[in-house]
Parts: sequence; structure tokens; C-alpha cells
Amino acid sequence: MSLKDILVHVDNSRSCKERIRAALKLAALHDAHLTAIYVLTKPVIPGFIEAQLSKEVLQAQVDATKEAAKEVENQFTAMAADTDVRTEWRCIEGDLVDTVMLHARYFDLTVLGQRDPEGIDVPGSSEMPDQILLRSGRPVLIIPYAGTFETIGQHILTAWDGSRLAAKAINEAIPLMTGAKKVEVLAVDPQKGHGDKTHGAIPSADMSLHLARHGIKAEADHLASGGLSAGDTLLSYAADNSIDLIVMGGYGHRRWREVVLGGVTRHMLQHMTVPVFMTH
Repeated sequence: MSLKDILVHVDNSRSCKERIRAALKLAALHDAHLTAIYVLTKPVIPGFIEAQLSKEVLQAQVDATKEAAKEVENQFTAMAADTDVRTEWRCIEGDLVDTVMLHARYFDLTVLGQRDPEGIDVPGSSEMPDQILLRSGRPVLIIPYAGTFETIGQHILTAWDGSRLAAKAINEAIPLMTGAKKVEVLAVDPQKGHGDKTHGAIPSADMSLHLARHGIKAEADHLASGGLSAGDTLLSYAADNSIDLIVMGGYGHRRWREVVLGGVTRHMLQHMTVPVFMTH
């Protein structure tokens, strides 16, 4: 598989510009088409309050939402104009999660933003990007809400624990790894993984060999967490080794309407410092 069709979710958050920049860089690198999607969500107004509001007030809210979308569209258009990337703009009314999730299924990759605890609170924002990761069935690239990222995917860290989701994430990230300068396959506390046989005699070596057969020069490594959580261990390793992309499986499930994330996945979504490629 190659990355030829990329979707980026855009909004009025402070981190959106960096998300657009990252998506454009990725699209340019892979000669891919980039589609931006902005979702016009309806404000949640209790019925008894809405009944007391005039048509003029309600219309003013609709107009303000459309004006906010136009600002983001102008920003996206201006940034794309400085590149050779083929782009498309979509502005759609609907539920935030359901709309992005549905569209994501038609793309090779969806670029999302990490939830910003101080960000704009719009209906559905509290469920992003978790729900898209768990329900879309497609890989996602999540960009941290803080920081700038000059490169994405030049030095890649893949988190390997011998599990189905880790294998799925690594294989779906192969298009990103093909152009990388360095790829590391890292097992954290491999003796605690999904059985010794999944790691082989040398942890991560078999997966590195698999990637080598795809023309990817991958280095196998493993380390002990030393009392840290697996999430902190990965982030610490990434910081110490100038990693600019982490590849990992996204663990979790839905329980009624609640999303229950695995510990490492939840930690990474909350504390990521570099872009993270995830699949579920």
C-alpha cells in the first residue's frame, strides 16, 4: 500500500495550523491528494432555552459558525498554495465524530490533532481523536497540540510487543518507513510481552527482518522500563534519540458509549511529544 489519499481534520483550534502543515508535508512527500474536512457542529442548547431564543439569535449562531469555517478554509488554501499538493476542501454539517469517522474510511490515512485540555470545547471534541482511532478502521496520524515538527518520519520508532495490533500498525506504516533515514523496532520489557515465542531469541529481530525484506533498514532493540510506565519509556527514548514519529497499535474498546483505552494508548494520547501513527 502507498499513501495516495490523505484526510486532515481541521478546526479553529490553536494547533490546527501545525496540523495542516504536517499534512501538507506528508502529502508532498508521498505525492498524495490531501482533503481537509471541517465539521459544522450544532451548539448543544437545552430545548427549554432554545424555545426562548429568537430566530435572529439562532441564525447569528449559525452565521458565526460558518464564518469560523471560512477562516480555516482561507488558511488551508493559503498554506496549500505554497506547495504543489493537490487539495480539496469539505465543509459538512453533522456530528463531529460520526462525520470524520465516516469520511476517514475512504482514505489511506487521517491526520488528527491531539486533544488540547485548554482547547475550544465544541460538541464531540471530548471524543476526539479516540473515537476515530477505535471506530474508523483506518490508520490515523495524531499531531501533538504543542510544538512544531520540521520533519515527520525521518527517524521512526516502532513499538513492538508481539501483539496483533502492534503487527498491524507496523505493516500499515510501511509506506511511511520506506522513505525514512532510520527505523528502530523497540521492545520494552520483552519478557513481559505476548509470550517469548513472539519475540524470538532476539527481541524485535524478526520484525526488523520482515521490514528489511520491504527494503527498509530497521534496527532491532529492546530495553527495560526500569520502573517507568511503558508510555513514559517510549516517550523518554523518543526524546533522547531525536525520534520524529512513533508507530504503535492503539489498544481499547467501546463499552456502551464510553471509550476504554489501554494504559499505554491513553498515556500516549495524553502526553505525546512527537506525532504518533496508530491503528486499531
